[in-house]
Amino acid sequence: MADGLPSPLRTRLRVSRPPVPPADDRLKAVAAFAALCVIWGSTWLAIKVGLRDLPPISFAGIRFVLAALILYGIVAMRGLRLPWAGRDWRLLAWTGFLSITINYALVFWAELHISSGLAAVLNATIPLFGLPLAHRALAAEPMTPHKVGGVVLGVLGLAAVFGAELGGNGPLAAWASAGVLVASLAGAQAGVLVKAKGTHLDPAVLAGVQMALGSVPLLAAGAALEGNPFLLDWTPSAVAALVYLTLVGSVIAFLAYYWLIRHIEVTRVLLIPLITPLVAVGLGVAFLGETVGWGTGLGGAAILGGVGLAVWNGGRR
Repeated sequence: MADGLPSPLRTRLRVSRPPVPPADDRLKAVAAFAALCVIWGSTWLAIKVGLRDLPPISFAGIRFVLAALILYGIVAMRGLRLPWAGRDWRLLAWTGFLSITINYALVFWAELHISSGLAAVLNATIPLFGLPLAHRALAAEPMTPHKVGGVVLGVLGLAAVFGAELGGNGPLAAWASAGVLVASLAGAQAGVLVKAKGTHLDPAVLAGVQMALGSVPLLAAGAALEGNPFLLDWTPSAVAALVYLTLVGSVIAFLAYYWLIRHIEVTRVLLIPLITPLVAVGLGVAFLGETVGWGTGLGGAAILGGVGLAVWNGGRR
């Protein structure tokens, strides 16, 4: 995944349906929902700001090793146990490699060459990749006509985006856009694997171990390709971006997300990936001077429309 619903967990949303929240929790649920939309929409801006001074691989690796340490502290305070079965560690290692190492290496690199808003829109394709993968691996999640329609609409949107990027922003922008799509595919595959084999794991343990294992290759590759992380250009803006992404974008957002799925309907949680790209585009335009061309804008609208159609539940509560 990239920033948004945790990719190993997004496909777990249909496991259980939380009850309608009591009146005193509804205001909290609205606040948590709004906060997650703003936080996950703003992380794309924070990545872009940090990349002005920090190289992408080391930046991503440091973010997640710090987040993993904080989550481990939370796991210890809650008295949770780490998994003991070898199959669980193999699952966490592979899905951590997909959802943290591959996913974020590509996303952070891509934001060197495309706008933060476009990266967020392209990352919203994770559910579109997850649908056919889940259809093959999970008997309880077959493809349906509206899911197929959503995937087709999303593919048409991607064609429009790539046409615009190839036409006006050069080959690196197109390669960066493709990199975000590969990252989305990796995140979707990790989610399906966790849904198929890892639903018995506590979410805090699952995410913490994945971040810890997935950050190791990032740190190693960063040290080899980008130099000693302690000698990077640690400007005030770079430190601020790292702190925000670690504490707010990873730890606080993670805790708010799990509180939310216990208190509102899962179909409402699935609306978050449709809103965060809009927040990311708005912040990019307001603070970074990014622009959105007609082709990219129309393609992005089609992608988000396809995701909305794919997660639509046919009017069922």
